[in-house]
Amino acid sequence: MATFIRNFRTCYYNTRHFGLTGSHRQYLCSSKQRHSVCENLRSNSIRNLCTPQTKTVKESAVRRLHHISSVEDRLCNSRKFSLWNKCFLNQGKRALSVQRQCLRAYSSQENPGDSEDGGDNPSWQGSQSQYLPTPLTVPDYFPRVPVLAVNRNPVFPKFSKMLEIKDPELMELLRRKVRLNQPYAGVFLKKSDSNEADCVTSLDDIYKIGTFVQIAELQDMKTKVRLIVNCHRRIKITEVLPEDAEPFPTGAVPSLKTVQEKNDSKRKMKRRKNGKNNNENEEEKTEITEAEEKPIEPLNTPTPPPMGEKIDESVVKPVSSNKILMVETENVKDQSYEYSDQMKATTAAVVETIRDIISLNPIYRENLAYMIQHNRFNDNPVYISDLGAQLTAAESSDLQSVLEELDVSERLHMVLTLLKKEFERNKLQKKIGEEVEEKVRKQHRDFILREQLKLIKKELGMEKDDKDAIEEKFRARLEGLEVPDPIMEVINEELTKLSILDNHSSEFSVTRNYLDWLTVLPWGKFTEENLELTKAKEILEEDHYGMKDVKDRIMEFIAVSQLKGSTQGKILCFQGPPGVGKTSIAKSIARALGREYYRFSVGGMYDVSEIKGHRRTYVGAMPGKMIQCLKKTKSMNPLVLIDEVDKIGSNRLHGDPAAALLELLDPEQNANFLDHFLDVPIDVSKVLFISTANDIGTIPDPLLDRMEVIEVSGYIADEKFQIAQRYLVPQAETNSGIKKEQVNIYDDALKTLIHSYCRESGVRNLQKHIEKIYRKCALSIAKKEMEKVEVSDNTLKKFIGLPIFQTDRMYDVTPPGVVTGLAWTGYGGTTLYLECVKLPPVKDQEKGGAPTLSVTGNMAKVMEESSKIGYTYSKTLLNEIDPDNEFFQTSSIHLHSPEGATPKDGPSAGIAITTALMSLAMNRPCRQEVAMTGEITLTGKVLAIGGLKEKLLAAKRAGMKCVLIPEENRSKFEDLDEAVKSDLEVHFVKHYKEVFDIVFPKEEAQS
Repeated sequence: MATFIRNFRTCYYNTRHFGLTGSHRQYLCSSKQRHSVCENLRSNSIRNLCTPQTKTVKESAVRRLHHISSVEDRLCNSRKFSLWNKCFLNQGKRALSVQRQCLRAYSSQENPGDSEDGGDNPSWQGSQSQYLPTPLTVPDYFPRVPVLAVNRNPVFPKFSKMLEIKDPELMELLRRKVRLNQPYAGVFLKKSDSNEADCVTSLDDIYKIGTFVQIAELQDMKTKVRLIVNCHRRIKITEVLPEDAEPFPTGAVPSLKTVQEKNDSKRKMKRRKNGKNNNENEEEKTEITEAEEKPIEPLNTPTPPPMGEKIDESVVKPVSSNKILMVETENVKDQSYEYSDQMKATTAAVVETIRDIISLNPIYRENLAYMIQHNRFNDNPVYISDLGAQLTAAESSDLQSVLEELDVSERLHMVLTLLKKEFERNKLQKKIGEEVEEKVRKQHRDFILREQLKLIKKELGMEKDDKDAIEEKFRARLEGLEVPDPIMEVINEELTKLSILDNHSSEFSVTRNYLDWLTVLPWGKFTEENLELTKAKEILEEDHYGMKDVKDRIMEFIAVSQLKGSTQGKILCFQGPPGVGKTSIAKSIARALGREYYRFSVGGMYDVSEIKGHRRTYVGAMPGKMIQCLKKTKSMNPLVLIDEVDKIGSNRLHGDPAAALLELLDPEQNANFLDHFLDVPIDVSKVLFISTANDIGTIPDPLLDRMEVIEVSGYIADEKFQIAQRYLVPQAETNSGIKKEQVNIYDDALKTLIHSYCRESGVRNLQKHIEKIYRKCALSIAKKEMEKVEVSDNTLKKFIGLPIFQTDRMYDVTPPGVVTGLAWTGYGGTTLYLECVKLPPVKDQEKGGAPTLSVTGNMAKVMEESSKIGYTYSKTLLNEIDPDNEFFQTSSIHLHSPEGATPKDGPSAGIAITTALMSLAMNRPCRQEVAMTGEITLTGKVLAIGGLKEKLLAAKRAGMKCVLIPEENRSKFEDLDEAVKSDLEVHFVKHYKEVFDIVFPKEEAQS
């Protein structure tokens, strides 16, 4: 029992060297836990304080004593064991007095500090966690180490770093190395930062120079292991060990004898102070020395755990190291250097830069400022260089270069460069942070002041609650408006709903937005119209020249409204080529009527929500264009222009906008127009709708049926001349800043411009050319080349280049088989030449093959059918007037329409095709300067055509003297202006024989 007490006292004394003080020693003195604690301390002492030599000697004794159940019997079983135990504990005490021992923690839980009793139990006792003291000395040479590959930043000697390992095999290897008291590894930087694996399979993935580290703390978190490593020195990989290499070398490790020799004087002082028996110490030393001289045998099994704990089989089981890279290393030493004045200056510069960085970055300020202020490393350039590199956030390649550099002077220069860059980056970061902080502080201050002001006003009665203010605002909008009763009920319901909703809820925002749209509409508010015919006509004539049909229709609308005493909405459609003023005349009509004007284009529109609005359930929902129009114009009877209605799109996913316009443009339905967003009926029956289109053929028939189509035809040359003089030239003068007396454009120049450069139906191209002329004049005046510019027919080329149209027509004299037709497109009228030739005979025809008719020139289906009908009727007519002519029975014909890039279609080229075929069959040219238009049937009847005015204008531009048109178009011809009908010989035909008699006169046939 005396032996037990002596050993217990020895163990208790050594708890000071484990870093256990205060409550831990008090815990050790507890009678309830004394035996188990003694057992743990005894076992841990044997396992961790011994060198491999003493472990080898004591291994057999430990194994025997482990199976003894009684603690007293286990400790007192052998006097020799007791003596050994006290000897090595005393030796450990002496060794620890040389170098204060740091703890290496090993934890098997994610939170090792937690315990059921609130943390009073010592963390080194029990199965929750184990804090194992590190070896007394770090071996100067430890060649075989596993590779721990890290990303981004290498580790430098004399510093600590936390690592996380998730690879299972590497985790198991590190656990065994810690438990077998070999907590050493090599940390090397990966060459690729994108590689996140813990293990590398080749040296090509890492740099060969790294750091030898010692595991100071290991925390086992089941799925990963968290390490805190102390970095000691630079090492270099020499070779990769084979897979079957022993990962736990048992080579010589510095013994306690070396430590004893270095501290012999201190041991003697301890002996005299404690009154130890010299004989007993000599005996202990002799036995220890004998143990050290024994051969070292490798330990195949780890130290047994304390009594009561289950043996961890994972420690005994061998580790598979297929993925773990074990390497042979050698120490890398710095080159010898002389601490010269230059190195001192560089070191001082590095220290000064570190001070500056610390002053900017509070992360390192607390620890490093203390070290620099006390000059703890100003005279150590090696440590200074590593410290500076550790502080920077440079590129991984630059930091690795610092780690690999062995010239201390060069390393200092490299670190100084990196520190300067880091200092500048920290300065910029601090500046940005201060600016952001100042901005946030100001915003926060303003917010607090506004909230306080709002609260003060509310307490004084100067300002009401947000909901009350919103309700008052909405009700104030409705004052003086004639809101229909059903809509007023909806508004009241929504206001009640708004009062019970939370201000920060999403439904509150939706309801408030809905009420905002309901109350902003001009319910029952109409603009007073101008019903004076004279004033309205003056405004229309002031803005536009010509357009008689449009102006007459507007005057009729005003007259009806004047007689009726009230105005109604209408739906008009202006159809015509581009550039004739369809859009601009709508704005003039609004000014003449005194109505508000709103325009929106539906060209390319694919979403029906643009017309009828979105559902309120969607984020960012808003009403359609019609409701937006009423809000902007603040009137229930504006003039709404729906531009490019013939180019409206359709999409199965988002609906058909053309179908949505059916309700809006129907006089029977638009009195109760329902927008998806408002979901209440809106009366838009007083709105005057005007739409524009180039080609009404693309407008859906139900939509076209709801509109009154007014044709806006192209302009003739005289009309263009008047428009240029009245509108385009004054407008160009104003836009260019030129005075009227500075530029003079003669009339012959304008006529040449219209005839040779701008033959299209509209005047938009004419406007561009006139603006170009005035820009050239402005440049000449600004350069002071001339004070006044004269633009005549001869000088026109100087301003706008060569004429675009050199000739009036393609053929001056048409040969047999060529006829001039007339066509009508969305861009106006044009001449259409038709050519047909006889094909050479082929062998099949010589053998009795049937002749054919081939058609080219980008003719569409309708025009191809016209050519077949004309071909059939030509055979019949030729057989009737000349039975002996077998041209169609023996010859194949090729019919072509020039300008093949332009698509051609329409039922108006029948008589022209028939005339070309008859001219080729009879080998007679048709009458010169004759143009014709009209469709033909199989019996020879001529049908009506469209675009009569445009076709006549095209014939006049091409210099035609005679025009053949169907008899059914006589009434439309009579309605045309004299300017269009003049200088033309017009023939109205009912049957093709009349056409034949005109284009093939009998006098020419007889001659």
